Amino acid sequence: VQLQASGGGLVLAGGSMRLSCVASGRSNRAYSAYSMGWFRQIPGNEREFVAAIRGTALNGDTTYYSDSVKGRFTISRDDAKNTVYLQMDSLKPEDTAVYFCVTPPYSSWLPRRRQDIGFWGQGTQVTVSS
Repeated sequence: VQLQASGGGLVLAGGSMRLSCVASGRSNRAYSAYSMGWFRQIPGNEREFVAAIRGTALNGDTTYYSDSVKGRFTISRDDAKNTVYLQMDSLKPEDTAVYFCVTPPYSSWLPRRRQDIGFWGQGTQVTVSS
């Protein structure tokens, strides 16, 4: 499975940005069964959970968020395009990080902990200036 993230860049505090991640190596039917998620890494810190979404086929797109982004970020998916999105609103300078698209190795797993991650995307830089 390969994950290709895009959409990062520079934005002013209070602004919005949308990240996209296309998964390849799984059929559309298989993709719809797997959870997808986003992690981020601030320089000097470990990678941390941001958001996750269950597989449509199993759990009807249930979503999960870290406390730091809840109410500001929205994760969604388009199974026809094998794509997961992260809409980021009301961005803060502390959201500056490299954002990684992730998916677990098994469809029943949820990618909320690093040990649950089977595949990582290459990362995309998000910089929020004050």
